[in-house]
Amino acid sequence: MSTGRDRTVGFAVVTAAYLAAGLVAWAVVAVAHGPHPLLLTFYADLAATVVVFAASMLVANASLYDPYWSVAPAVIVTAWVWWNTGGEISAMTGRQTAVLLLVLAWSIRLTANWASSWRGLDHEDWRYVRLRERRPRGVPWWLVNLAGIQLMPTLVVFAGLLAVWPAVTVTGRSWGPLDVVAVAVTAAAVLLEATADRQLQRFTRDPANRGGIIDRGLWRYSRHPNYLGEILFWWGMWLFALAAAPDWWWTVAGPVTMVLLFTFVSIPMMDERSLDRRPAYAEHMRRVPALLPRPLRHR
Repeated sequence: MSTGRDRTVGFAVVTAAYLAAGLVAWAVVAVAHGPHPLLLTFYADLAATVVVFAASMLVANASLYDPYWSVAPAVIVTAWVWWNTGGEISAMTGRQTAVLLLVLAWSIRLTANWASSWRGLDHEDWRYVRLRERRPRGVPWWLVNLAGIQLMPTLVVFAGLLAVWPAVTVTGRSWGPLDVVAVAVTAAAVLLEATADRQLQRFTRDPANRGGIIDRGLWRYSRHPNYLGEILFWWGMWLFALAAAPDWWWTVAGPVTMVLLFTFVSIPMMDERSLDRRPAYAEHMRRVPALLPRPLRHR
């Protein structure tokens, strides 16, 4: 019973914090005049992140930021499409429609996945607990929280969104074969991530698997298929940018940044934790690749 109340209070706090962040972001857009819309969005994104950070410090739980990764892009892309079309749904191009629907599908699913596992204000992601415990002496927690947990992911996601800007605002090029490829890659990425998360949830909720290592389904071929799906999603967005405006090729920096984040930060942290908790995980790492599937190694 208390768990239910904790979740209700927690989600109420998250909702209030995100509404406040949205209002502050809107105020930034309303007050600032002159900057390019892309730069203006960046300012608003940073301002909203600071609001969420402040809320996380007030309730002493950095996990308040977790849904920002999936919520903010949906709001931003919707705003960009609205701005470009003047709010006329009938004026949307096929590419704009495809990008918006795929982003919304990705956002809703990923946010729902977070909501299903978050237990409330007493539940903080283990990675943040570890960062708090291992931060260098003399470095205040608020700085680690702001820079490492909140601003860094905001910057990474905005880098990914750079490709979405031309995809939904440059309308001179008609729908073509590259758009079809982009739809296929992005839809497959969302499906891959959703399937991996569902398989992991089913495995962890079975008491018989307690302390075990998931090596079935997609997890038989990749140690982190959910991360692979996330990375592919942002590559799909970049393909839409190429289809809309080839001269925006440089936005490849977005998906490349995602690859670097997951390869050098997220995956090492997850693998280190698994090694600490499950001695057999070292053998699992030897047999199963971190991301891209390959023929499994056997003794």
